[in-house]
Amino acid sequence: MIYDEKSFLFDGAEFPGIQKQLIDALSAPVFLRKPDGDLLLANKAFCEMTGCGEVIVQGKKISDFMDERQADLLERYDQDVLNDKENHRYEVLIRNSAAVFSEYLVEKSLLYNEKQELVGILSVLTDLSEQRKAERGMKAALEASEMALAMLHKIRAGIVIVDSDWHVINSNPGFAQLIGGDIVDLFDSVPGLKGANLKELVPEAIYRMFVSIMNSGEASLERDLRYQNKLLHVSVITIYKNRVVGALIRDMSTPALVREEIVSRAQRVNKQNMETVQKIAFLLGENASVMEELLHSIIESYSYGEEDKA
Repeated sequence: MIYDEKSFLFDGAEFPGIQKQLIDALSAPVFLRKPDGDLLLANKAFCEMTGCGEVIVQGKKISDFMDERQADLLERYDQDVLNDKENHRYEVLIRNSAAVFSEYLVEKSLLYNEKQELVGILSVLTDLSEQRKAERGMKAALEASEMALAMLHKIRAGIVIVDSDWHVINSNPGFAQLIGGDIVDLFDSVPGLKGANLKELVPEAIYRMFVSIMNSGEASLERDLRYQNKLLHVSVITIYKNRVVGALIRDMSTPALVREEIVSRAQRVNKQNMETVQKIAFLLGENASVMEELLHSIIESYSYGEEDKA
């Protein structure tokens, strides 16, 4: 870096107005030191960081404004730059005037005049606090995403999440197994079926449920549907309104799920008709063979039209 003696008057009592305004306009703390350690200049951001105020810094030492250990560290870095004759970058914890430690990227370079004579070492400090905060946030989000994905794959019920273009964001093995056919093989080759077109994966009735929730922005929509000799309970929910929608699909033909669903629905009925609950309890305990018939009757009570059938 070249220093023009005609523009910068370091030996004078003041730093030229326009140049001082330019360096003070920088948000990053900047300071220039002679090889012997004396400060030549520092900008407003440096004074705010160290709390040096309006004091004239020229001729003073870094240790006059910073913790002695930190000043010694920065001076050692200066010596590295002087010895290597090349730019250096360091990451350093610096305590500011409010006694708060922040991470800074310290970039040091040598400054020469037009005669190629060394003027000093220029230091630019970039506060990394926001960057580190963003990095920690990203790491936490990644860890949460990985945990959610692991949990997604552990759930027996089928789960599929799609965007507004009907592309699959993710799905679990349970979804592929419930749909069956070529979807199982596709899931093996394309983990999570990511990017697949939902309309090509699910029955028309389920696809229309997704369309309804995506367009309306409603919280959820539930239906029971027959598909490939299975009784499916489909819950479609809004994740991000009009942008991301997901579905939980359960095979109600599975005995454990049939029992769970009957109990769940019986609990809702309980508020209105205790006698019905007693009958269902009898079915669960004494006559399991009637369970599927009861479930069929519950489904038929929804009275869906033919267009809702898969």
